[in-house]
Amino acid sequence: MPLRTETIQVSGIRCERCVLRLGGALGKLAGLESAHANMLGEVTLSWDDERLERDEIVAALDRAGFRPAFSQE
Repeated sequence: MPLRTETIQVSGIRCERCVLRLGGALGKLAGLESAHANMLGEVTLSWDDERLERDEIVAALDRAGFRPAFSQE
């Protein structure tokens, strides 16, 4: 299982409830191993690159109202 880890900067995280909403949106993705967000809008993700594509994660974030700003690997 090739595990990929990346930190994505998103807008829209303003409170603890936002973090919970983000977790709910990402929790439905098969292949996502872990997700950690902070109040600065940094979301660190680890996923199985064979089961889940980065674009699917970004789309799930976007649908939940979290707009990716940039990413750093």
